[in-house]
Amino acid sequence: MAKYLVIVESPAKVKTIKKFLGSNYEVAASNGHVRDLPKSQLGIDIENDYEPKYITIRGKGELLASLRKSAKKADKIYLATDPDREGEAISWHLTAALKTDEKKMHRITFNEITKTAVKASIKQAREINMNLVDAQQARRILDRMVGYEISPLLWVKVKRGLSAGRVQSVALRLIGDREDEINSFIPEEYWSLEAEFQVEGEKKPLTAKFYGKDKKMSIHSRQEMDQILKELEGEEYHVSEVKKGERVKKAPNPFTTSTLQQEAAKILNFSTQKTMRLAQQLYEGVDIKGNGTVGVISYLRTDSTRISEEADVAAREYISQEYGENYTIRVEKKQEKSKKIQDAHEAIRPTDVTRTPISLKESLSRDQYRLYQLIWKRFVASRMSPARYETTSVKISAGEYIFTVAASKMIFDGFMSVYTQEGDEKQDSNLLAKTLDEHSGLSLIEFDPQQHFTQPPAHYTEASLVKALEELGIGRPSTYAPTITTLLGRRYVAKENKNLYITEIGEVVNNIMKQAFPSIVDVNFTATMEDLLDKVEDGSVQWKTVVRNFYPDLHEAVDAAQKELEQVKIEDEVTDVICEECGRNMVIKYGPHGRFLACPGFPDCRNTKPYYEKIGVSCPLCGKEVVLKKTKKGRKYYGCEDNPDCEFMTWQKPSREKCPQCGGYMLEKGNKLVCADEHCGYVTQRKKSE
Repeated sequence: MAKYLVIVESPAKVKTIKKFLGSNYEVAASNGHVRDLPKSQLGIDIENDYEPKYITIRGKGELLASLRKSAKKADKIYLATDPDREGEAISWHLTAALKTDEKKMHRITFNEITKTAVKASIKQAREINMNLVDAQQARRILDRMVGYEISPLLWVKVKRGLSAGRVQSVALRLIGDREDEINSFIPEEYWSLEAEFQVEGEKKPLTAKFYGKDKKMSIHSRQEMDQILKELEGEEYHVSEVKKGERVKKAPNPFTTSTLQQEAAKILNFSTQKTMRLAQQLYEGVDIKGNGTVGVISYLRTDSTRISEEADVAAREYISQEYGENYTIRVEKKQEKSKKIQDAHEAIRPTDVTRTPISLKESLSRDQYRLYQLIWKRFVASRMSPARYETTSVKISAGEYIFTVAASKMIFDGFMSVYTQEGDEKQDSNLLAKTLDEHSGLSLIEFDPQQHFTQPPAHYTEASLVKALEELGIGRPSTYAPTITTLLGRRYVAKENKNLYITEIGEVVNNIMKQAFPSIVDVNFTATMEDLLDKVEDGSVQWKTVVRNFYPDLHEAVDAAQKELEQVKIEDEVTDVICEECGRNMVIKYGPHGRFLACPGFPDCRNTKPYYEKIGVSCPLCGKEVVLKKTKKGRKYYGCEDNPDCEFMTWQKPSREKCPQCGGYMLEKGNKLVCADEHCGYVTQRKKSE
C-alpha cells in the first residue's frame, strides 16, 4: 500500500511524476482549484473585515472525496502544485478541503518535472508559505470586487453579459488610447537624399546618404530639397574620412513568460493563449520514445532571466563540444535584477540541453516542436559568445555638405550561429571596396531624392500589448494570456491580421470606465496595486490592509455612477427600411456584434439585416451615401452603401467638406480635417460645431 500521497494540479503531470517515484507513492491530481468564491454572490463578508467565503467548486465533490480517502491512508501528503502564488493558494485550499491531520501535509515545489528535481523537492519539503497565499487571496478578492461591483452597472447602463476587470479594463484602455492616437495622427512630410558614386577602379557603384553640414539635417519639403540640390551643383566629391572599428552584439537573455509570448507571436504567429497552452504541455511532460513521459522545459510562468548553476554548466559544456571553446561565453552573464516577485524562478529553458529539438521531432506535434526549438535555441544562445562585426564608416564631402556610408562585416558569428532575431544582420551589408581611402577618386552618377510621410503609431498586436503591460508593471506572467483572451471573447476587441482593434461595444465600456472609474483604468494606479501585492508576498504589507484601502472608494464610485451615468441608448430605433417579408418598418437592435436591423414582428417574422448607419456624407466616387460599416470581427470602417458595385472605403470618417487645394475629400482626424490625398497634405482645424 502507498505510504505517501503526492497531489499535483494537472492529470498530465501524474503520469510524468509517477514514473520518477517508487511504488510507495500514489500521485493524484486536483484539476486546479478545489475551492473558490461562490459565483452567485460577491462572496466577501464586507461587515466582517472582508473575510472571504470559500466554497467547494461545483463538480469537485467526487474528486475531493477520492482525495480525502487517499489522504487518510497516507503517512505523508506532499502538495506539489505549481511553484507560484496560485499554486501555493491551491495547496492551502487543499489543506482545508482534505480535512486531515495538518502535520501530515508538506509543501514541495520544483521548477522542472525531472527525476532529479522531483526527488530533491521531497527532501526539501516545507510548510505552506502564507505570504504567497495571502498575495493570491488579495488579487482574487480585488478582482472579484471590481468584477462584481462594476459589471452589474454595465448591465443596467449598456446591456447584460458585459464585464469589467481590474487588469482587463486597463488593457482595453491602452488599446482604445492607441486607436485614438492613430485616428488623430496627421502625417508630416520629410525627404531623404541618396547619392550614387563611381569609385575609381571599382565596378560596383557606392551609395551614400545625405547627412547635412556639421550637424545632421532634416529635409522637410520639396523646396528645401531643391535648394540643397542647387547648392550641390558643380561641387567636387572626395572621401574626407574613413573610420574602422569593431562592434559586438551580445546574446539575448533566455526567455521569460513575456518575451516567449512576444517572440512566439512574431516568429511562429502563435497567439499568447496558444503559446501558453503548448508551453504547459512541454512543462508537464511529453511522451518521448525510449524515455517515457518527460517534462522538457522548466516552469513557464516567470519574470526571471536567472539560470541555475547546473543548467549553466551543462549548457557551456554542450556549446564547447558542439561549437568549440571560442563560442562559449567567457565571463559570467549578469542577471537582470527584477523587482517583480516571480523573479524567484528561473528563466524558461530546456530541462536537458543535450535534448536537441531534432532529437525530439518525432515525439512532438508540429507546434510543440516549433516552440521547443525556439526555447532551446534562445537558451543555448544566451550562454554563447557575442557576435563580432568589423565596421567601416565613410564621410564624403561636397562643399559644405557631407554624405555618409556605413558598412559592417561579420567576423565572428558567436550566438548567431544558433539564434537570430528580426533585424539581426546575419549577412554583410553595404560591402565597401577594401581600397577605399582619402585618396580614392569619386564621380557622381546620380541623386535619388525621395519624399516620405511620417507613419502613425502601429496598432497593438498581442505581442506588443504584452510588452506594454509588462513595461508598465500591469499584470503578471500568468495574467497576460487570459486578459487578452477575455477581451477578444467579450468582443471588446477584434483581431485582424495580428492587429487588435477596439470594437463599438468596447468603446462604450471603455468610455464608461474612464468616466466613472478613472482610478481603475489608470495605468499608474494598477501598477501600484501590483507592487502592493508583491509587498504582501514578501510579508511587508498585510493583505487585508490592501483590500480595506481599496473597497470603500470603489463602492462609493459605483454608487455615484449609478446616479450620474446616463444609460447608453440601445432601445429599438425605428427606421425607414421596410421588411420585405411582412411590410413593417424594421428596427435597430443591439447584438453581441453591434447593431443590426430586425423585424419588430418577432417571433412571427424573423427577418434580420445588417445595419449601416448613414453619416450624411456623399460617396466621393459615385455620389451615393457613405455608411458606417464593420468588418466581420467588429472593426469600424466607412464605405459606400452601393458596395460591392462601388469600392469606396476608408478607416477614417470622411467629412462633407472638400479640400480647397485639390478638390478631393477630407478625413476627420481628432480636431483636424486632413486631405485624404497625403501628397496634397492640406490640413485645417475642424469647426467647433462639428
